[in-house]
Amino acid sequence: MGTGITFILIGFIFVFIIAFRRNKDETVYKYITRNISVIYDKYAPYSYKMVREKVVELGQEYTPRQYALQIGIFSVGSFLISYMYFYSLIISIIYSLLSLTIVPYLTYLRCKRIYSEFIFEQIQVYTTNVIMEFASTESFVKALEGVYESGVLEDPVSSDVKTMIDLAYQNGTITESLSYMNSKYDYYIVKNMHQLFLQITNEGSRDAGASLESMSLDIDMLVENVYRDRIDRANFHKKFIQFGIVLYLMVMMVQFLLGVETYIKMLDNILVQLLLHLIVFVNTYFLLNGEKYYNENVGAE
Repeated sequence: MGTGITFILIGFIFVFIIAFRRNKDETVYKYITRNISVIYDKYAPYSYKMVREKVVELGQEYTPRQYALQIGIFSVGSFLISYMYFYSLIISIIYSLLSLTIVPYLTYLRCKRIYSEFIFEQIQVYTTNVIMEFASTESFVKALEGVYESGVLEDPVSSDVKTMIDLAYQNGTITESLSYMNSKYDYYIVKNMHQLFLQITNEGSRDAGASLESMSLDIDMLVENVYRDRIDRANFHKKFIQFGIVLYLMVMMVQFLLGVETYIKMLDNILVQLLLHLIVFVNTYFLLNGEKYYNENVGAE
């Protein structure tokens, strides 16, 4: 055990020395983060880059201190929990390092959630304002122009509305414009509103005002339900995390019932160790699935 720890420490020191000698004018932290950023820019999906940029633009990106705190909690927490399971420094260090690989995944989920919430809010603004503009212009394209020029929308929705306007003038019909927007934003309020405007434009409708007013009420109700769901989801998330931590700590109850010395002797059995590893992985998978559920389908209808 002592030899293994020595090799690990030597490895860390070796990496530190190389980083320091190659970059005397910048700190090791900056050197490492800069190279991680280069690798990320080279291999990360373009769509996720756009999502991350929007999160930064919205001012909801974690600060370096918050990331450092998250890394510290994961590494220390996984080290302590795994040590309670296996009473092995080597295994605990390995689990501590493995836990750091979860941080980028959680960042990815969090950015997707924030971006989904932003898009849903933009869709709410888009549908509500187009209906209001149509009430005065009685033209779908003019309503789109009014909403676009008002500046209430942000990219990417603003750019997509501009594309809708260009397509309408290019084709002389709103059909392709509606299809374009429907394919970009799969919300039933968008599709229903577009279908209503298509019907009004092509066939006319005497009760268009009543239909649009009814649709506005539907949008308001949907938004209220989504925000209520967001609050309920956040409360459930806190309880879920607490429950997940309790699952990890169940091994303490086993040790209390068996006695610590008896438990440590059982660790000599390879099957017991494999079972404990399986428990750790199952609990982790359960927690990550819960995180995925919490951060996805925001604004789902």
